[in-house]
Amino acid sequence: MMSLLPDDFAYLRQRVLRRSGLVLEPDTYALVETRLTPLMREERLPGLSALVARLRSQPEGSPLHQRLAEALANHETAFFRDAPVFEALRTTVLPGLLAKRVRTRTLRIWCAACAYGQEPYSVAMTLAEAGLLITGWTVRILATDFSTRAIVRACEARYDAKEIHRGLTPQLRQRYFHQERDGWRLSEQVRKPVEFRPLNLMDDVPREAPVDLVFLRNVMIYWDAPTRRAVLARVRRMLHADGYLVLGAAEASPLVEDGFTRHLIGQTSWYRPTPAASGVSVPVEDARRPPRSGATP
Repeated sequence: MMSLLPDDFAYLRQRVLRRSGLVLEPDTYALVETRLTPLMREERLPGLSALVARLRSQPEGSPLHQRLAEALANHETAFFRDAPVFEALRTTVLPGLLAKRVRTRTLRIWCAACAYGQEPYSVAMTLAEAGLLITGWTVRILATDFSTRAIVRACEARYDAKEIHRGLTPQLRQRYFHQERDGWRLSEQVRKPVEFRPLNLMDDVPREAPVDLVFLRNVMIYWDAPTRRAVLARVRRMLHADGYLVLGAAEASPLVEDGFTRHLIGQTSWYRPTPAASGVSVPVEDARRPPRSGATP
């Protein structure tokens, strides 16, 4: 199998950037070739150049272009990833939100880029431990990902032995999972409040009722600055004025012009929409969609 030609790699960089916001650096040749080889074989093609030729022959929104973006995405995740985040959620963020929502008894959470579901299910288990799933509160956890394959697997809530031991304590595993022949499955109690939906963060986010908490972790590290700004504008539009955004530990803080202020809770950073009175505004063009020219998606 011949290596990717420079023109083919440049084409893939452009397509993937527009489709998922992922920036393929010049030194990722080998990684791209490794991740695209299974797709090439699924298409029964003799080499990666033939795969790129087939991609060029199809419209940008074709299923093959979607599979290309999914093949290059990183779906690495784990239950209760970055434990201090969930400790802050349990001890500070959640009690504060509950006190403010006591009249409506409604809590809405959005887990974006949810991969195989470990994050939204970790949130659901945290709520279950707090008694919120059985005490008359209306709880909705919206979990989205641009990968339809990831969404299908997340809905099944089945995990193998390696996945089930990453981040879960024996107590939580015993309380909320049951063992099956081919792995472990999450209980109906924890699955019920989670709604999975395909959603590409490069597109406009459908307008819905504001959410109280947004998890957008470990995905913006793969994006360029214009994409970050555009997505943060959409997230801010989705959040309650007193809601929270949480990012990955390695991700840069939103800038002042993004309309967020940083709050340190324990060992973790949480971001709240900047009050309108501060004079911060979100550019109109960013709030609609990312720019479509130059090197940006």
